[in-house]
Amino acid sequence: MHAILTECEKQMKLRIQGFEKDLTRLRTGRASVSLLEGVRVDYYGTLTPLNQVAALSTPDARTIVVAPFEKKLIGAIERGIQMADVGVQPTNDGNVIRLPIPPLNEERRKELAKNVRKCGEEAKVSLRKIRQDANADCKKAEKDKTLNEDESKKLQKDIQKITDDYTKQLDDKVAKKEQEVLSM
Repeated sequence: MHAILTECEKQMKLRIQGFEKDLTRLRTGRASVSLLEGVRVDYYGTLTPLNQVAALSTPDARTIVVAPFEKKLIGAIERGIQMADVGVQPTNDGNVIRLPIPPLNEERRKELAKNVRKCGEEAKVSLRKIRQDANADCKKAEKDKTLNEDESKKLQKDIQKITDDYTKQLDDKVAKKEQEVLSM
């Protein structure tokens, strides 16, 4: 397999993984600690990821519990969650912070499904950009005489096939997540 093709496939795989990670951050009405992934807490003057200063758990489908390793951090953790704007209001009982996840109404579900499609479209644009860059590398290699015209055309056809495969994977993931969001 040619280096251009290998690099193209690697980049597309990374983009799909990034898209999957983006999907886990979408709030779907079910409690998931991944909702708090981007939360940073002021830990003695340093912004630290929440999971490094507290234990995160989901005791039931509608609640996330944040138990700080140090009790005096509870206020900073609560502020960090509010600043991250995860769409849930934290409640503090002095020992732990609870995040009640409200059930989604129909309007919110449709809005989330729209966001899923939007994320999917952005990922597709990214895949096409990767394909475009790989095709440009092929043409440059052909111009530099490191590839002949037939090899270049075959490589571009292979790049298109990989792009089609990853685009289909993306479409399947979008459809599955949309179905999940709308059926809750």
